[in-house]
Amino acid sequence: MTASETVTIRRLGARGDGIAEDGTAIAFALPGERVAIRRDGGRGELLGIETPSPDRIAPICPYFTRCGGCATQHLAPEPYAAWKYAQVANALAQAGLDRAPDPLIDAHGEGRRRITLHVREVEGRAEAGLMAARSHALVAIDHCPITVPALHRAPEIARALSAPLGHGRKPLDVAVTATEAGLDVDLRGHGPVEAGVRATLVRLAGELDLARLSLHGDVVVERKAVTVASGDARLHPPPGGFLQATAAGEATLSGLVRDAFTKKTKRAVDLFSGCGPFTLAMARTATVHAVESEAGALAGIARSYRSALGLKGVTTEARDLFRRPVLAHDLNGYDAVVFDPPRAGAQAQAKQIAESKVPLAVGVSCDAGTFARDAATLVAAGFGLERVTPVDQFWYSGHVEMVGVFRRAVAVKRRL
Repeated sequence: MTASETVTIRRLGARGDGIAEDGTAIAFALPGERVAIRRDGGRGELLGIETPSPDRIAPICPYFTRCGGCATQHLAPEPYAAWKYAQVANALAQAGLDRAPDPLIDAHGEGRRRITLHVREVEGRAEAGLMAARSHALVAIDHCPITVPALHRAPEIARALSAPLGHGRKPLDVAVTATEAGLDVDLRGHGPVEAGVRATLVRLAGELDLARLSLHGDVVVERKAVTVASGDARLHPPPGGFLQATAAGEATLSGLVRDAFTKKTKRAVDLFSGCGPFTLAMARTATVHAVESEAGALAGIARSYRSALGLKGVTTEARDLFRRPVLAHDLNGYDAVVFDPPRAGAQAQAKQIAESKVPLAVGVSCDAGTFARDAATLVAAGFGLERVTPVDQFWYSGHVEMVGVFRRAVAVKRRL
């Protein structure tokens, strides 16, 4: 590290760092501030603030700046929303797409409904928490204030479950999800356990009143049927399976997807469907074919469909869409395609959608860069980018969700 110096912050970076005139990134610094730093490569450690920004506010969490989970709790709501909006607007512009996003929608709701905690042995005892930014150092926490109240006891649960697994001497990750039935917990990092340890975990699940406990997706005990409300239907997520970060986020995204449909949208395909929130929402007005690589998620969709009322037909298909995207010829029989890939985007699948004759595509993404890349592929093939709506269900982080509606200006006769 070098000696301390003073720099001026010019802008906020994509991850929430303040960016100095020379490009140095300084965590927890804001545009317009004069700050004292000590350089360490391309980054700077914030030592003090000589001239604070008028946009600086008090953070809501006592772990802020130590825990690596949040980056911008110190930024006032209006500039914070502008920063999130700019993430999407800049990505579209850089991809050559002439479309201003719709206003940012706040979808934090009651808070995040899932959290992954890390358990490590610290001074001879198990501690549960989150990792410091850009570090393997554990920050032990009492609770995370941006989660739903049901998750506030997650650190206590993580510590208790670590006991029969070595109290954190072997790194353990504990994924906890709040569901209608109670907490759904998946333990990761330990590997298979002996029958005696498994029996102890079953006992602890009862004492902690967990709905379900699993090891790497293998159910140890399911004391209550795990369901999550999705509109007037119920999702059945598999152990350790993916859910949108907040209930409000899921409802907002599902609504934006559904609102893109017209009366002519009778058949739709849901690519990267997960456990089916978009599938169920679309099935109110159209038959839906859900495609997903995880068998447990597809089983959950089938179960949701059987228990729901008033849905059109729903079918499922297990398929790795990165290795085997649905081909253009097979997409031609649908009125709409919806795709919600992981952060890496859907480059191969987007090319097939672009080559198809499907009249409507709806893309959902949590990464502005890969969304813009895939959007450019569709636009180059004749789709019009009708609208892009940013959705903020990841408060205080650099992540932002978005929904893009792509519609062909002229209907193309489909090859069936």
